[in-house]
Amino acid sequence: MLGEKYFELDMSYWGRSRRLVIQILCIWALVAYGLPALVLETNKMNYLGFPLGYYTCAQVIPLFFGALLLIFNHVQEGIEADQMDGKPMVEAASSAALNAVLMKVYVAYTGGFVSFVLFLGFLEAVGVPDQAIGILFVIFTLGMYAAIGIASRTSKSDDFYVAGRNVPPIFNGMATAADWMSGASFVGMAGTLYALGYDGLAYITGWTGGYVLVSTVIAPYLRRFGSFTVPEFIASRYQGTVQLPGGKVVEMSGFARFLATIVLLSCSFTYLTAQVFSTGVIVSRFIGIQFEVAVFSGLIGVLFCSLLGGMRAVTYTQVAQYVILIIAYTVPAICMSTTQDDGFNKNNPVEFLVYGGTLQAIALREKEMVLLGLACKVTPYLEPKWRRVDFFALTFCLMVGTASLPHVLMRYFTTPSVRSARRSVTWSLGFILVLYMTAPAYAAFAKLEVYTNVIGQPLSVLPQWVFTYGKIGLTSVCGKAVTSVNEAVEACAQATGGDYLLRLKDLKISKDAMVIATPEIAGLPYTIAGLVSAGGLAASLSTADGLLLAISNALSHDIYFRLIDDKASIQKRLLISRVLLVVIALMAAGTAASKPADILSMVAWAFSLAASGNFPALVLGIWWRRTNAQGAIAGIICGWGLTLTYLLGTVYGGWELWGGISNVAAAVFGLPVGFAANIIVSLLTSPPPDNVLAMVDSLRDFKVTGEDLTAEELEDIKEKEEALARTQVLQVSNTAEATAEATAEAT
Repeated sequence: MLGEKYFELDMSYWGRSRRLVIQILCIWALVAYGLPALVLETNKMNYLGFPLGYYTCAQVIPLFFGALLLIFNHVQEGIEADQMDGKPMVEAASSAALNAVLMKVYVAYTGGFVSFVLFLGFLEAVGVPDQAIGILFVIFTLGMYAAIGIASRTSKSDDFYVAGRNVPPIFNGMATAADWMSGASFVGMAGTLYALGYDGLAYITGWTGGYVLVSTVIAPYLRRFGSFTVPEFIASRYQGTVQLPGGKVVEMSGFARFLATIVLLSCSFTYLTAQVFSTGVIVSRFIGIQFEVAVFSGLIGVLFCSLLGGMRAVTYTQVAQYVILIIAYTVPAICMSTTQDDGFNKNNPVEFLVYGGTLQAIALREKEMVLLGLACKVTPYLEPKWRRVDFFALTFCLMVGTASLPHVLMRYFTTPSVRSARRSVTWSLGFILVLYMTAPAYAAFAKLEVYTNVIGQPLSVLPQWVFTYGKIGLTSVCGKAVTSVNEAVEACAQATGGDYLLRLKDLKISKDAMVIATPEIAGLPYTIAGLVSAGGLAASLSTADGLLLAISNALSHDIYFRLIDDKASIQKRLLISRVLLVVIALMAAGTAASKPADILSMVAWAFSLAASGNFPALVLGIWWRRTNAQGAIAGIICGWGLTLTYLLGTVYGGWELWGGISNVAAAVFGLPVGFAANIIVSLLTSPPPDNVLAMVDSLRDFKVTGEDLTAEELEDIKEKEEALARTQVLQVSNTAEATAEATAEAT
């Protein structure tokens, strides 16, 4: 029978899969935390001109994570092949056909974009003003995204929420990479490395290592469950009843769904604000409008895609945005790389193999600036300045947060099968590594340019970019955002700029300005600077698309449809989702216009909120059968609540840091509390219902994928899922009625 074929538990399969995950995670933890612990010792050794410790954390560890996922996929697919008696698992023909069509479309799109960039380079050569080129870049890219949104418009719920569940792994990987590589990665990552040096590598290690957790622990199981949103999985997994003092019995799944939605809103809105902020930085610089106006104008492209086509439009827009952002990020780095001659490399375009000589030159220049009196003391760029516990705490929070972000996890609901979801995670990390392997080189090239050609120069010969970015508050000289040489002379209280040499402490560059300013810092053509602006805009808008969709879907599907009006038609639900998109976008723009913090800090807060609120409930819900609704609710309230309290207290309440741990790693407190509360309360209360245990077993079982089932079997499964959904809605409705009656009796 179908039920036996679809839900039969195979302990051999689960046992082998579980052992594989444990082995992979042990290797992952050893590399992620063991190698950085040895950085002081390994930095004394050189490899191709690189300090080995720095290079290991910047390049080797992220690449190792990618290789680890390839090994995991290969072995796991072998285990699944054994369940099929050697029969190969072939993807659905429709998915393969779509993959071929998309490949042709995006190859043509890439060629068209490259031609457009070359055309703008020609316009610059014949004397077209720089600002006109910048405006053309912004208009072209926003227009392309809007066109894709119009072409992908849909009124079908599965297309709007999960892109029809037929996105091929390679393109879902590109879309996820674009969704992931937000303004924090594109705009803020290299700037953070520029400012922090070695310590900034905690972000690269944490964000790449998190995808190992996504692939091994969470994503395949969420895809197997087949929900629309993360709160929907939480609600289905954590069913159960509790008796109120008045004797009424209340179903807990609705409350669990509500809490999961609150967690989603908190982390996603914080993350969204960071993306809108970075959009404002880019648009204000390259179009020349006020930052507050730029913040709101950048939302146009986001809303076009999200409003018309939901996840379907966002997916195909994000693939296009990935193409732009990765070209924009790598081209300037390659241009700077070909100018390097460090004794090991000459005119080498592979930037992550070249910047070893640049790192050595930075170390020498740091000592030289102290000797010349240009700096009192310089903290070595290549050595850790944080305590090791701070580095590891941030790395851990970013890893776990990566595996908990709703807008990232929902991307794996769009694949055709569980195997496709795993492969999609690997493709995602591969595409992400292209940027993260480049960021350390980008930062090093920019650092040396500033140290060599700006610090120690008279005020009268300061480069124009210092004043250009001073206009929008991203650079300052002697404590003031200056827009001319005269203002710089006045700020430094010097009678003449020709006699005063700029010192290291006199120049401040915002971390959020570094990537978009580097082409100008390096003296590259303005077309390259415009290209970088287009890439930064693509990065910010792609993530904003995904975040807006996650928030609006949760509110319209999990709150409105599941908890308020279970009879709402698809058309009404989609309308409400679109209205919420606009409202949330305007709220995020208003928050971003107040400039609450730097981009990377806001993003790190989002990761901590997601980690403490979602990770215990998701992991225990999949990997521990005994956890129940009461435990999950207690875990979310305690873990997420503690993290939020620490964030608010240290950022706005003037609290001292607990143990010196920065608030960007706030989940280091909330996460263990969330796990502990979940486990303890689950053990002190009754086990989950039998239907929930059966669902957990089905998540762990090897299922025949959709393409191996007949049309009748697929229809039967769909009917069962709809029946389960109706049952959950009825339970929630009964719960609301029981609560109302209990309140009436009490009064």
